[in-house]
Order: sequence, then structure tokens, then C-alpha cells
Amino acid sequence: MKKILLLFGLTSWFSFMLNAQWVSPGNGTTYTLNDLVEVGCVFYDDANATYNITTDITISATDRLYISVENAPSALFFNEDDLTLTIKGSMVVEGEEEEDLHYYIGMQVNAQHGRIRFEDASEPSRISRCDFTALSGIQIIGSDVIFEDCKMLKFNTFTQSSVVNCLNCSPVFTHCKFFSNEGAAISSPANGQASPQILNCLFFDSVTSNANLPQINLGPGAQDSIRIVNCTIVGLYDRSGGIAIADLMGTGETKILMKDNVVKNNRYGYNQQGKNLSSVIVGNQFIDNNKETNPMNGGSGISIYGFDENNKAVLRNNIITGNLWGITVINAADVNLGTEDDWGHNQIHENGNGGVVYDLYNNTDREIMAVGNYWGTTDAQEIEENITHQYDNPDLGLVHYVPFATNEAVEELESAAFKLWPNPAQGRFTVEGRGELTITNALGQLVLIKEIDGMETVELPRGLYVVRLGATRRKVVVE
Repeated sequence: MKKILLLFGLTSWFSFMLNAQWVSPGNGTTYTLNDLVEVGCVFYDDANATYNITTDITISATDRLYISVENAPSALFFNEDDLTLTIKGSMVVEGEEEEDLHYYIGMQVNAQHGRIRFEDASEPSRISRCDFTALSGIQIIGSDVIFEDCKMLKFNTFTQSSVVNCLNCSPVFTHCKFFSNEGAAISSPANGQASPQILNCLFFDSVTSNANLPQINLGPGAQDSIRIVNCTIVGLYDRSGGIAIADLMGTGETKILMKDNVVKNNRYGYNQQGKNLSSVIVGNQFIDNNKETNPMNGGSGISIYGFDENNKAVLRNNIITGNLWGITVINAADVNLGTEDDWGHNQIHENGNGGVVYDLYNNTDREIMAVGNYWGTTDAQEIEENITHQYDNPDLGLVHYVPFATNEAVEELESAAFKLWPNPAQGRFTVEGRGELTITNALGQLVLIKEIDGMETVELPRGLYVVRLGATRRKVVVE
């Protein structure tokens, strides 16, 4: 088995092809990289056993570019500045399951501005087990693209502010990893519609430029819901946020599912802004999103900023702690944190700044139902002091938080979800339950994800881990 290297870069050997391009005829042909050598847009360097793209390439509608372990070279370089691979037909990449045998698509250290563009593609594209490094962006316009078990690493922001920018489409990202990119990881524009499906992905150390950007930065949704499920989003920089979804112009009807994610150590956790947005936020952890040095500029675990009452959010079974602000509801949003018939079961505590606790700030004139949540205490007066609403300012709406959950109720709810023993563990521990089991380390990095039905024994190196099964989380120490 060969490791496939697809590298976009600058090399002076083939400068005679600058600004040229090759376009496939659009007659239903499937091309391998060896086929592209025959048509003259790729050169094979026998001495170095590498293939080198010498011009822009467009795979036309109905045609396909197919790369697999059987027919791909060991390395592919883009040899000129500002080269683009455009897919109007389809592209299929099939790498090996072992991580060190993934395909590798990127640029050399001394190269500049390689791009991949899916533009109104006639057929779906599937990119499996492929590593992308140091490109200037992947753009998806009106095309069906699935990324499976891929890495996106060290992208620059020469042509766009994110690794992947999508417009009028619903691309799928599953089990992908985004590391150390200069800009955001996944974005869509404010003047278009897109509903990416972001499932079981890991985001870490993005926005290395420390620009005012979230790691996931989305505009209005398309017909399908935006889904961000079972992802881990960890920040390092004081201006980099976690997730932002906004419809500032009321472009469409944006539907959002945020489920079972860990969002931590960012400037803020989740920001939903504008109008005609409706979200279900369930089973997430928004922890220590406190990188913002000025609390007037951010720091919320969850912020819902409604231009009118059509910015809606339902929150259930979330953990929101360690942020500058727990939950902020601003202007005219409509937020439901739990009713008497449907308790919220959110854990909202130890959020604050300037020596003051701000677990929930209702900065609207609307009432908020927040029944059945745990606020870190069973003292009603202390809970009242940690919530900002009508009793603090008569212009604000009232928060209905009684009855509230006790710590015992939270522990009972968690205990019913799954069992874990022993804790502390000597090298290994057992989890008993049913559903998707995820384990993250102390840095928030995903170390295990799998479906279980019954007992599962896990062996891990020494350290502190967070074990999640469905909406329930436990900490375990491995000694």
C-alpha cells in the first residue's frame, strides 16, 4: 500500500505552462491521474516518482476524476502559483483507513495559493480518508460533496477566510479534523444559503491569525437543517469564537440542530443572530469560553440575539459553565429553557465576570421559561441573584425558573443514562449503556467514538477524560 501525496505548490521547472488550462471534454469520461499525464496537463517526474500539475484543470460536467490506491501516484504537486482544480463533474478520492495511508492534498512549504473548487457539479463527489494541507481554500458552490475521515491542516486565507466555504449546497463532513488553520474551518456567506452537515468532527487551534472569526461561521441555512452533531470545538486564541450562525437579512428559514457537542476555551461558545432562525440545542457542553478580555465584547456560552421574535431557540440537557456569561438573550429573541411539563435539565452555573455571576441574562422585554434547570445551588435567593431579569430592571422580561432541579436530580438523571466503573481506573474501565460513546482527553481532543449496546471496555493512557453517552457526560481518571 502506498501513501498518496497530492501537493499544491510552486516549482519553477514548468513555468512555460503559466496561465494555461486544460478542460475535459464533458463526454462522460472517468480520468485517473495517469490519464491526465497522457492529455498533457500533468507531468510525471520519474526521478522523484512524483506527478506535477502544470496548469489549471477543469473536470467538466458528466466527467469524473477518480483517485485511489490502485491508480494514484505517490505525490502530486501543483507547480505554479494560483492554480485551481475545478470540479464541474465529480471527484472521488479513496484513501486507506490507516491514518498514515490517507491521501495528502496540499502545497509545498515554498508554494502559494492552490485551490479546489466544486462548481455546480453534475454528480456528487465523495472524498474519503484524505488529508488536505496548506491550501488557500476549498469552495463548494451548488454541489453535493461528502468528506469522510479527512484532515484539513494549515490552510491560509489568501482567497477566502475559511478552509471550506459553501454556497447553495449542503455538504457533509463526517469524522473530519480541522487543525491549525489561519481562518475559520467551515463557513458560508451572509448573502447565500447553505446547510452543512457537520457530524463527529474535531476542531482545534483554528483561526491562528487571531482574527475576529469563529471556527464555524455560517450564514442563512438552505432548505435542509444545519446540523452540528457530536463535534468537539476547542479554541486557543482570544479573538477566535466557537460557532456563529446568522441571518442578518432574513434570507430564508434557517433551521439548526446543535446536539451532543463540546465547545470550550473559545472567545464565545455559540452565537445565533438575526431573524428567521430556529434552533434545537440539546446535550451540549459549553465550557470555559472566556478568552475575551472585555466581557462587553463577548464571552457567552450561548448568545441568542434576535432582530425580532422569529429568532427562536429550545435548550435541553446542556452544560453551561465557566463562561463570562452563561446564556445571554438579547433584543427580541424567543428562548425556551424548560416548562413545567417539559423540564430543561440544563446545568447552568459558575458563569460570570468582574466578580459577579451571570448565569442567565434576559436582555429582552420578553418572558423566558426556564423551569427545571440546575443552577449550581438549591438556594432560591442565590439563584435569583445569578439571573438578570425583571427584578433587576423593570424594562426586562421575567424569567420563570421555579421549580428548579436539585443536584440530586441531575445526578439521578446522569446515573440512569449509563454506568462507568472503576473510577479512578487502572489503565482500563468499562462503560455500560446504549448509544454513541465518545471520549475526549483533557485538551478536548477526540480519542474514541463508537456505537455501543451493552458493556464496552476501554483502555487508555494515564490522564483525565470526559466520557459521553448521548447527552450525559462523566469524568474518569486513568492512573
